[in-house]
Amino acid sequence: MKHWLKPLLWAVLALMCSAASSHEMTMAEMGLREVSPGQFLWQWASGERPVNQDLTPVWPEGCHADENLLQCGEGGLKGTLSVDGVGKRYSAAIVKVSWLDGQVRAYTITEGQPSAHLYGSADDRRGIGEVASAYTMLGIEHILTGFDHLMFVIGLLFLVGFNRRLLLTITAFTVAHSLTLASAALGLLTLRPPPVEATIALSIMLVTGEALRERETLARRWPALVAFLFGLVHGLGFAGALKDIGLPENHLPIALLTFNVGVEIGQLFTVAMAWIAYRTVRRLPIVPQARLATLYGIGTMAAFWSCSRIMAMFG
Repeated sequence: MKHWLKPLLWAVLALMCSAASSHEMTMAEMGLREVSPGQFLWQWASGERPVNQDLTPVWPEGCHADENLLQCGEGGLKGTLSVDGVGKRYSAAIVKVSWLDGQVRAYTITEGQPSAHLYGSADDRRGIGEVASAYTMLGIEHILTGFDHLMFVIGLLFLVGFNRRLLLTITAFTVAHSLTLASAALGLLTLRPPPVEATIALSIMLVTGEALRERETLARRWPALVAFLFGLVHGLGFAGALKDIGLPENHLPIALLTFNVGVEIGQLFTVAMAWIAYRTVRRLPIVPQARLATLYGIGTMAAFWSCSRIMAMFG
C-alpha cells in the first residue's frame, strides 16, 4: 500500500466513526404523562449529554413548568408547543404525550415544522398539509442521518457504477423498502429490531465485498436482485424509526406516504452528490486508490456494526 493510502484510509474511518456517533444524537425525545387533569410530569429521555443543555420547551400559553411538573390548569394542555434549539445539535424533537385516559400521541418538531398544536386531549386535528410537510422532512432527515442506509446506497454505487443498470438497481431498492416499510408501519409485519439492524450491517459488508471483487459474481450480474432482497430489510429499519416517531391516526396514509417520499428525496440527493463528485474527480490518478480506501473503510465500519449488533442480540 502506498505511503499516502494508509493515512487516507484512517481519515475515512475516523470520519465514519464520528458520523456514526453523531447519528445517535440526531433526535431527542420528551415524555409528557398526565397525572391529573391539567397536570403533567415531563422529562427528556436520557442520553450521553443532558438534552436540556441544547433544547428548551416553549409551553402553550396558560401552562408553566415547575421543575418536572407542568401545570396547565382547567384549560389543559392546549395550544402551540415548540422547542427552541431544534435544527442545531438535534434535527428533531419527538414529544410523546400520555393522556389520562390511557391514549398516547406523538408530535414531531423539526426546524421545518417548528411547532405542534395540542388540543387538550388525544384528539389530533392537524391538517393534511401540516402532516405531509412534517413527515416529508422527517423522511429526508432520517435517510441523511441514517449512515448505515447511506453506506449501503454508496456501496451499490461502487458495485454498479453510473450506468443504465443503476436506475434499475435503485428502483429495486426503493420498491423493496417501500413494501416492508408500509407493511411494518401498518402492523402487517413484525420483526424484532436487533436482527433487522444486524442484517442491515451485514448487507453493507456484502455489497462492499462484492464491489471489491474483480471477477463476475451473482451480485455483479444481478445487482437489482441484491438491492431488492436487502431493501426489504432496510425497509424494516425505516419502519423502526417511524415507530419511534409515531404516526397520526388521522391522515395515517399521508404520513406514511410522505415519510417514504422524504426517504427517496434524501436517497436521490445522495446519488446526485455522488455523481457530481465522480464527474469532478474521475480523471484524477488518485481515484482507484481512493475508491479502494473508501470501500475498505465502509466495510470495516460495517463489520464493527455487525459484530456489535449480533452481540447485542445475545447480550
